[in-house]
Amino acid sequence: MISLLKNLYNYRQMIFSLTHRELRGRYKGSVLGFLWTFLNPLLQMFVYTFVFSIIMRSKIEKYYLFLFVALIPWIFFSTCLTAGSGCVLYSGDMVKKIYFPREVLPLSFVTTAFVNMLYCFVVVFAVLIFSGWGINFFALLYLPIVLAVEFLLTLGITLFTSALTVYVRDLQHILSIFALAWQFMTPVMYSSKSVPEKYLFLFNLNPMTSVVDSYRSILYYKEIPHVRTLTSAVLFGVFFIVFGEIVFSKLQKGFAEEL
Repeated sequence: MISLLKNLYNYRQMIFSLTHRELRGRYKGSVLGFLWTFLNPLLQMFVYTFVFSIIMRSKIEKYYLFLFVALIPWIFFSTCLTAGSGCVLYSGDMVKKIYFPREVLPLSFVTTAFVNMLYCFVVVFAVLIFSGWGINFFALLYLPIVLAVEFLLTLGITLFTSALTVYVRDLQHILSIFALAWQFMTPVMYSSKSVPEKYLFLFNLNPMTSVVDSYRSILYYKEIPHVRTLTSAVLFGVFFIVFGEIVFSKLQKGFAEEL
């Protein structure tokens, strides 16, 4: 693992270049361009808020804030789960012709999506402040920890799925359906407190549950995340980055032949 980190550091310029290229080219040619970075989550928030606040009438105070602080991290994770699975597959020519650590591809993809999420957090903070909800700056000190944990968790899963997709092309389509089901199993649109107690154990096996609850504790409830929730998030993050790298390192040996 240490040798891999050193190798990735040596190729940091390549990671930066790929990330920069993706950020510049993501909305190239579209009329609104970079504004789609903010419009996509805002439009989703309006749809969910309309459904759960007006039609299904959620009793959660300022539901749009409750939803928004969890939806932004979920979009980052979901994007990497679905689109990130093809980051190696669609870079086949590069993989076959150039030597570089193959981990560069999922790392640059996840970093690009992560930067987009950070841009969206600017909107989150603006909404929290101008709505009068406010921010607890002491609780906010824990936000970098949660961001780092979600980055590691997402990178680990992207390493795993991107390696498997090279061998099983249908996995991309399966993951699109799986991501939708996963969203409803994660407390993005509802509170963890509404889950029946007999299902809590299974519910907490979802690695995104502790991550989303941590974001919501800091930004919506304006309090420090519970130690158990934060510890669970950290453990999931560490486990998936290690697991994802082990699988990726074993499967990458056959990338050139499969691509």
